[in-house]
Amino acid sequence: MADFVTARTRMVDNQLRASNVMDHRILAVMGEVAREAFLPVDQAALAYADVAHALGDGRYLAPPAPFARLLQLAEIQHTDTVLDIGTGTGYSAAVLARLGASVTALESVPTLADTARTNLAAAGVANATVVAGPLDGVALPTGAFDVVIVEGTLDSEPTGLFRLLADGGRLVALIGNGGAAVAHVFVRAGEEVAGRAEFNTTLPRLALAPKAEAFVF
Repeated sequence: MADFVTARTRMVDNQLRASNVMDHRILAVMGEVAREAFLPVDQAALAYADVAHALGDGRYLAPPAPFARLLQLAEIQHTDTVLDIGTGTGYSAAVLARLGASVTALESVPTLADTARTNLAAAGVANATVVAGPLDGVALPTGAFDVVIVEGTLDSEPTGLFRLLADGGRLVALIGNGGAAVAHVFVRAGEEVAGRAEFNTTLPRLALAPKAEAFVF
């Protein structure tokens, strides 16, 4: 039987710390939240490997280190309201729920949204709400979030998501084409949003809007 407690400790020491993740809250939380509980049974034994786990329908559970680096870049405070875009089966929301005050976990695949709700309830997470809907956040209220985390690589700046940020809010996302991507943080100050590039890493691609259906003649 897999020793998941030891695996979590090794993940923190060998993956997170080795990737310059130094935020003690992130290290502690990711050392506690059980990744294996958010994966299909046949993938659980490899929950702490440095790989992206396919969840179906084009969604993935991100490798630990890139995910942790994005969290660190967001500078999440315990009073923050957080939006988790592309939550998959809910692991990211479970981590964010321990870092911020409340989490809205957005997932466009209904079956994954249902799984995320079940997983979060089983983990005793009471301050995260799963919303099934488009990942472009079109149905969410303007200015509602202190932090927005995008769980995948985007093709371009997510300007459509900027309206979701409260004043002083931070949006963190990977942007790139091909095999490489660059982590960006965008910060709202009044009516302005300014972004900066921080580091290179990689996550599977994430489409904020479904592809338009092609016409067949």
